Amino acid sequence: MKLYSGPLSLFTAKVRIALDEKGLDYERIEVGWSLANRYEPHHSEVAALNPKEQVPVLVDGDVVVYDSTLILEYLEERFPEPALYPSGLAQRARRRQLEAAADEIVFPAVWELIDGGFYPARPGDTEAAQRSAAAKRRLAELQQELDKQLTGREYLCERFSVADIGTFVMLSTASTLDAPPAAACTRSTPGWRAWRRGRRCDASWRRWAPPRPPRGRACRNAHPTAPPANQAAARPCRFSRAWGSTPRC
Repeated sequence: MKLYSGPLSLFTAKVRIALDEKGLDYERIEVGWSLANRYEPHHSEVAALNPKEQVPVLVDGDVVVYDSTLILEYLEERFPEPALYPSGLAQRARRRQLEAAADEIVFPAVWELIDGGFYPARPGDTEAAQRSAAAKRRLAELQQELDKQLTGREYLCERFSVADIGTFVMLSTASTLDAPPAAACTRSTPGWRAWRRGRRCDASWRRWAPPRPPRGRACRNAHPTAPPANQAAARPCRFSRAWGSTPRC
C-alpha cells in the first residue's frame, strides 16, 4: 500500500493517523514542496492518479482512492478492525456531519491563517491581516460550539472515530497558529481542553507531527523537480516550529 502525502497537507494527516490507528504498513511518498512555490510543479504520479492533482492519494494494489474522506471510508471497509466509525446509524450520520464540518467549515478558517501567516504574503495583498483576525474570531466561535458537542462525552461520537481525527487535525493546527485565543482554550472550553489532552488524541498528535528537519533542507523526496525553498521569507510561528518550516520527508 502506498500513500502520496503532502508535507503540510492536513487532509493527508487525517489519513496517516487512521493508518497508524489501524496498525497498517504502507509506503509514504512525499510530494515536492517549497515555501516559495508551495506544491508546484505538481508531482507527476499524483497528477496521473488524481485529476485534481492533489494529495492524499492511496494506492492499494490495483485500487486508487483520492480525497481523504473517501480514503478513510475505503480503509474502514477494507480493514474494519480496529473500527474508526461508530456502529449505529445515528452515530454514523453524526460522524459524517462532524467530519464534513471539520473539512468544510473549520479548515477554511485555518487556511486563512496558513495562507496569510505561514506563507509569504502575496504581492499587493493588503488585507491578509484582516482575514487572519477574522479567521481567529471564527475559530474561537467554532471551538465554543465544539465544547458544547463534547459536554458529557469523551469523544465526539460513541467512541474514538474519524470525527475526532478530522476535528483534532484542524483545531490542533489552528492552535499552532495562535488561534483561537488562549482564554478560549482554558476557561471557557473545558470539554474541548479535556478532549484535546485525552489519551487517543494526544497519542495521534505525537505520531502525526513530524520532527523539525535541519535548517535549509527542502522537501524533495520522490520529486526531484521540486523548486528550492525560500527560507528568508518565512515568518516564525508555532506552526512552522511544529512542522519545521521545511518539513521532513
